[in-house]
Amino acid sequence: MIRKLVLVFIAFSLVACGSHEKSEETTTDQTSKKIITAGGTITEIVNALGHGDEIIATDLTSTYPEAMKELPSIGYRNQIKAEGILAFGPDLVLIEEGYLNADVITQLKAAQVELELFTKPKSIAETKTIIAELSELFQEKEKGVHLISEIDADLEKLNQFIATHESKPKALFVMARGPETLFIAGEKTFASEIFKIAQLENTATGFDEFAPLSPESLPNLNPDFIILFASSVQSLGGLEGLSKIQGIDQTTAFQKNQIITMDGHYLSSFGPRVGKAALELAKAARP
Repeated sequence: MIRKLVLVFIAFSLVACGSHEKSEETTTDQTSKKIITAGGTITEIVNALGHGDEIIATDLTSTYPEAMKELPSIGYRNQIKAEGILAFGPDLVLIEEGYLNADVITQLKAAQVELELFTKPKSIAETKTIIAELSELFQEKEKGVHLISEIDADLEKLNQFIATHESKPKALFVMARGPETLFIAGEKTFASEIFKIAQLENTATGFDEFAPLSPESLPNLNPDFIILFASSVQSLGGLEGLSKIQGIDQTTAFQKNQIITMDGHYLSSFGPRVGKAALELAKAARP
C-alpha cells in the first residue's frame, strides 16, 4: 500500500513539474514578441528598455545600437511595402507617425497585425513622452523613469558647462547629399531645436524647415561654426570637399577650421541620448 502511494506521489509530481514547465514556456511565448520597428528613435528606445533582442527587422534609419544594422531591413520611408513587413511574420509593428505611406498602414491593419504609432520627438518634452509611452507598452515603467532621469542628468551637466562660458556662438547646419544638393536648416527644424538646447545662435532665420543653399547664403550668414552630419561630409568627398562649396571660404567657420561633424542619428533623433548629443555639440562649439 505504501509503495503504491509513493508511486502515485511521484507520478503526480512529474505531471505537476511538466505542467509548471509548460506554463513557464507559455508565459515566455506570451511576453516575448517578434517586433519590427520603423524609425530610428523608436528602435533606440526599445533597445534601451531591454527589448532589442525581440526586434527581428527594422528600417534604414535604425543605426543605433550598432547591432541593429545587422538585422534584415524593411527599407526606407516610401520604399517600405506592407508585403515586406508581413513576410517576417511580426507580432508587433512600432512605427513613427508619417513614416510609412497611408496605404501601407491600411494594409497592415487589414492583415490584423498589432500596430502602435508614435510621434517622432522634436523636443526634450516629446522625447520624454515617447519614452514613457514605450515603457508603458513594454511594462518597463521603472526603466523608462531611469532613462528620463538620465536625460535630466545630462541636461544638468550641459547647464553647468554653459554657465562657465559667456559666449553664444553663431552656428549653421548644412545638409548635403552630394556637392550639387545642399540645404541649410531654418527655424522649425531639429537643428534649430538642438541649437537652442546647446545655447547656439542659429544664423539661418526668417524661414522654416530646410532651404537650398545658394552661393551668397554662406557669406551673408557667416556662422562661427558649421555643423554637418558625418554622412553629409562623406557625400562631399570628405572634409576636403567642403572647399568646393561656393562661398564657404568666406565664412569664419571655414577660415578658422570650425567645422563640426556628428553622427546623423545621434544629433537629430531626439532619443535617450539627446542630452549627451547637446552637451557634445555645446562643447565642440566652445573649444
